[in-house]
Amino acid sequence: MIRVVQYSRHIAFMVMAALAMGCTGAGAPMPLEPAAGTREAYVIGIPDILKIVVWRNPDLSVEVPVRRDGKISVPLVDDVQAEGLTPHELKEVLTEALAEFVTAPDVTVIVQQTNSHTVTVVGGVARSGQIALTRQMRVVEAIATMGGFNAWAKKDRIKILRKNGNEMVEYVFSYGAFAAGKAPDSNLLLQPGDTVVVPE
Repeated sequence: MIRVVQYSRHIAFMVMAALAMGCTGAGAPMPLEPAAGTREAYVIGIPDILKIVVWRNPDLSVEVPVRRDGKISVPLVDDVQAEGLTPHELKEVLTEALAEFVTAPDVTVIVQQTNSHTVTVVGGVARSGQIALTRQMRVVEAIATMGGFNAWAKKDRIKILRKNGNEMVEYVFSYGAFAAGKAPDSNLLLQPGDTVVVPE
């Protein structure tokens, strides 16, 4: 129940922020998309599910969730910080920690479930909520995933809110212009933490 209340407050804050930014602003220029092969490495978050495999040591191989404190529990080394690290960085941390107990440990870190990477869609859609970013997703696809527009949606004033450091950046997307082929590059590639607000 507490999580539901917190989530509702988060959504309400994001919607109010979008309204405070104004309904007719042009928004920030669309960001450049990274070229294939140059995207940032995946960063582990809460509550991802990780599989830790230690070669030839099945008793040390576990599948564990990233807890609310950002840590995972691993045999012999107990609690290890995972949140904020890439799988490769966590592999190095575990290799060093296990080296005290195992000769030349060969550790593999696999992200089984990317539960921490989500986007939120609210407003004039069939249902509001969060979507897990298990693959690349753009604005139109996110809206379709939530059942599409409802009857009151203002399709040409869609806002994408993205946190950049301590600031909130707003991008504006017009579905009408995109569908008409007038703005083919405006269907923004979403990032974890983005909120798509469809005004009504």
